[in-house]
Amino acid sequence: MQPEAVSAIAPLLPTPWLVSQRWRWVSFLHWRVPAGTVAPFMPRGTRPDEYDGSSWVGLIPFHLSAFTVRSGPALPYVGSFPEINVRLYSVDEAGRRGVVFLSLESSRLLAVLGARIGLGLPYVWATMRMRVDTTIDYSSRRFGRRHPQTSISVRPLPGAVEDDPLADFLTARWGLHTRLGGATRFLRNTHEAWPLQRAELVSLDDGLVAAAGLPGIATRAPDSVLFSPGVTTRFARPLRAV
Repeated sequence: MQPEAVSAIAPLLPTPWLVSQRWRWVSFLHWRVPAGTVAPFMPRGTRPDEYDGSSWVGLIPFHLSAFTVRSGPALPYVGSFPEINVRLYSVDEAGRRGVVFLSLESSRLLAVLGARIGLGLPYVWATMRMRVDTTIDYSSRRFGRRHPQTSISVRPLPGAVEDDPLADFLTARWGLHTRLGGATRFLRNTHEAWPLQRAELVSLDDGLVAAAGLPGIATRAPDSVLFSPGVTTRFARPLRAV
């Protein structure tokens, strides 16, 4: 099937939402890569999604808060933490566009265990720091025998990003593909349109992209750097992908 159209406006969720989160101070660092480079990381039934003849690798740091399970209160500790993920862009046989996570850093061990067991997502426990000033600074170092780490500093620039098809392709992703229970699952999400700004990469010393199996990418300048003050997102239950 043909991929669904890229749109900054989210489609309706197919089922009632189960989980809500607030994503704040989100930076989007992206690199062009040939689709063949990321194809081995795609779950069964999906393939790399492409824009302008390339697929893309994203390094996305932000702060997650206001984690709420349907009809319950926001979780004040386990539901509030910095996160940094390495992600790819996918489309399945039903034409649904999404993301595939190669790694997700979190400083909350309970959140790591819950996401790994419940959703099959490759969360990793790490010590993390974040500072918000004229620049947004993020850092992470994993616990355990191997210690890949990252340090990112981004300066948001004034002015909104509008009518930018690449920015929409990289940020308006209304679902994720994951392996769960022996099958590829599609987890749909929805939120308001991203309020986006251009941003300047002040500094980057990253080992997460290489640790995810993609060496030599984060050693060069990103092809796109964006910033958003944030959105509130809701997730439906996972569906089996075609």
